[in-house]
Amino acid sequence: MSILLKKFENYVQAEYCNTSPYASKSCCLHCSDQGCHDQCSQSPVIPDDFRCPISLELMKDPVIICTGQTYERKCIKKWVEAGHGTCPKTQQILSSTTLTPNYVLSSLISTWCEVNGVEPPKRPGNSRQGRVVSSGSAESVALDVLLSKLTSDNIEDQRTAAGELRLLAKHNGDNRVFIAEAGAIPLLVGLLYASDTHTQEHAVTALLNLSICEDNKGCIISSEAVPGILNVLKNGSMEARENAAATFFSLSMVDEYKVIIGTSGAIPALVALLIDGSQRGKIDAASALFNLCIYQGNKGRTIRTGVVPLLMTLLREPGGEMLDEALAIMAILASHPDGKFAIGALNAMSTFVKLIENGSPRNRENATAVLVHLCGGDPQHLSEAKALGVRTLLLDLAENGTERGKRKAAQLLELIGSSEEHHEQAQMQAEAQAQPSHLPFIASDTN
Repeated sequence: MSILLKKFENYVQAEYCNTSPYASKSCCLHCSDQGCHDQCSQSPVIPDDFRCPISLELMKDPVIICTGQTYERKCIKKWVEAGHGTCPKTQQILSSTTLTPNYVLSSLISTWCEVNGVEPPKRPGNSRQGRVVSSGSAESVALDVLLSKLTSDNIEDQRTAAGELRLLAKHNGDNRVFIAEAGAIPLLVGLLYASDTHTQEHAVTALLNLSICEDNKGCIISSEAVPGILNVLKNGSMEARENAAATFFSLSMVDEYKVIIGTSGAIPALVALLIDGSQRGKIDAASALFNLCIYQGNKGRTIRTGVVPLLMTLLREPGGEMLDEALAIMAILASHPDGKFAIGALNAMSTFVKLIENGSPRNRENATAVLVHLCGGDPQHLSEAKALGVRTLLLDLAENGTERGKRKAAQLLELIGSSEEHHEQAQMQAEAQAQPSHLPFIASDTN
């Protein structure tokens, strides 16, 4: 969009004698043919960026599709309704058919029409179009002005506009819809790489606030925001890193985005924040990691970062500020073979048994879930848990725990019961083999 604004600036600021918008490529400005000059003057050349790629006409109601391309609304609707599943210009498969009004381009087209004496195209009426009500105030804010500032070369303008959008999207659900429909998301994504740390922080936080609206999540992903959010997570200020992690958590609520975020390299950066972040940053990082690890492919990526010993450290910290989050992640990683091995190597059976005994209801169920995976098919771990008195604790959990806690307790008790039954059968078999034979001796007849 910044390129488009620059092009338009050139259209408006250029001297008429050098770059007249009325002059066609085939007609020289200094042509001596007066008729030709009159014809050129009467037919201003529409900039290509203002034409619909389908109809090639000046756009009246430009909308952005999921690939980032802009089309006339009625044209792209006909295209989709005809059964086409790709972008007409890029041939990319359409992951969504959402049409987002491009208010910035609409404003540029209107200004161009005014400069060139062309009647501005009439769009469908909407009293709220291009405006949003500021939270905590009855004063309305012109979105097209804010969006123009986002693409400005002035750092202060960018910072101010991003900060205002951040606040507008914080508490007001309608604002989140209007801001996204105005085309703000791709512009905010561009500012994730801003050299100014405050602008970068405002941009990622605005995206976080906008992502609360479910419909905006797809637009954020399709605007290729993940690499930018990752850039902030790695290199931003602490508050920006916290909000980048929170944004990944919000976006990962959608299953298909768990894969996109997990393969982007975000997991090691989230683990880094879990190590050196503020308390809030650690919680945001842990929440994002837990969500991402619901997808099986991300469990291995997380385990390979060496996070399991870190989680155990957090489990054992005095005060237990990260106990809930660390144990929840541990429980989900234990279901992966590599996670089971890594946890088992820490000799932490007593820690989990103590949590079953003294933990909160949620922690009791998660600690039991870890032991279900550790003890399954592992007689040594099962024997160790029994020796620590886990059976009595499980009987209480099966009676008084949460629904999930009851199920996990029943599973582990079943493992213990099966193990004891198998042990008794093996013992009986061994005793039978050890008993001497009492069959009568029959001497052979030599006669």
